[in-house]
Amino acid sequence: VYVASPHAQHYEITRRALEAGKHVLCEKSLTINAREAEDLIELARSRNVFLMEAVWTRFLPCINRIWELVASGELGDIQWVQADLGFPAAYDPSHRLWDPAAGGGALLDLTVYPLTFALGALGYPETVHAIGAVNADGVDVQNALTLGYASGGMAQLTSSLVSSCPRTAVISGTKGWLRTGSPLHNPVELTITPHMGETRTERFPQVGNGYTYELREVTRCIQAGLLESPTMTWADSLRTMRIFDAARAQMGVLYRNDEAAVPR
Repeated sequence: VYVASPHAQHYEITRRALEAGKHVLCEKSLTINAREAEDLIELARSRNVFLMEAVWTRFLPCINRIWELVASGELGDIQWVQADLGFPAAYDPSHRLWDPAAGGGALLDLTVYPLTFALGALGYPETVHAIGAVNADGVDVQNALTLGYASGGMAQLTSSLVSSCPRTAVISGTKGWLRTGSPLHNPVELTITPHMGETRTERFPQVGNGYTYELREVTRCIQAGLLESPTMTWADSLRTMRIFDAARAQMGVLYRNDEAAVPR
């Protein structure tokens, strides 16, 4: 079952599918909060069925190449990540992007993509500091997250529903830096610049519109009898929701799902 409903419905629909013994690919964000995500993971484990959050960017050829470059040491020790994603969305209180009952806002809809680069390059953070502009409906129209790491590294991530952005990611290390093409959630071009060196560009042909790679992974995992993907693990989804919970608490964003009881 592929769940592509608004965020606030992910938990209920996915739970019913898992209870019916169905494998599930659920769109990001997996749920509204970490409590819901933890319940779905426990249910998938107990029912012995596959569950994955659909962060399709993780499976793209360009993204795989980025992690190869980071692991190779060509950029040195990674110290800083900057990523942004935004576009001016026309205000419509009935649209899922703007409707708090649907889990609307920039954070849950967009921030998973800039966050992907921070997590891949630096891992999960020690600290999360968030600021956001919240409208009268209680929806964050844009936000900025600063992630801190014990290594001294940091990441600065911005998401917006009210401004046009470069929509790129930069990963910087002691020996050089790289920048994705735009948009960062589906890049097909990468520039690598060694410190005091010459920039080179790498391009990546892509099958279809980019979703193919994620669907291939789901098929592979189910055929192999896996319950989760090693590229998009349950732990990754749960820790991401905890980051979002912390960010929403600092911005003052509350959804109906936060008040609902999770069945046991």
